[in-house]
Amino acid sequence: MNWTWQRFAELGVDNLYDALQLRCRVFVLEQGPYLDPDGADRQSWHLLGRDATGTLIAYLRLVDPGHKYPEPSIGRVVTALELRGTGLGRRLMAEGIAGCERHWPGRAIRISAQAHLERFYGTMGFVRVGENYLEDGIAHLQMLRSP
Repeated sequence: MNWTWQRFAELGVDNLYDALQLRCRVFVLEQGPYLDPDGADRQSWHLLGRDATGTLIAYLRLVDPGHKYPEPSIGRVVTALELRGTGLGRRLMAEGIAGCERHWPGRAIRISAQAHLERFYGTMGFVRVGENYLEDGIAHLQMLRSP
């Protein structure tokens, strides 16, 4: 597995295309239509996970503190459908948390998680903050991970 961190301006067209294609396969085709490019990509670190053949199979972004939430946030967490259940999502989140700790040491991390993934994120140290809400027709909840 090859992990690469890049700011938006460093992504280049090929990485950006691959990231948007994977995000659209999951967030638009699997989960229903919505506008994926939400304006936060430019204020984010992007983590791209490629397999040995160079295919993008995992992705997430770290949104800078103060842009979406007061804390840095992890979002757009996505793994290729055919690799779910292999532990790739856990490895992806571990890399994301490590990136947050490296870029913003001592800061809490906030996520807007799909409600059915609360237990998964809980195993990564995130705790529920508030009640469920609908985002793009899917139940979500905010979760916070203390430093």
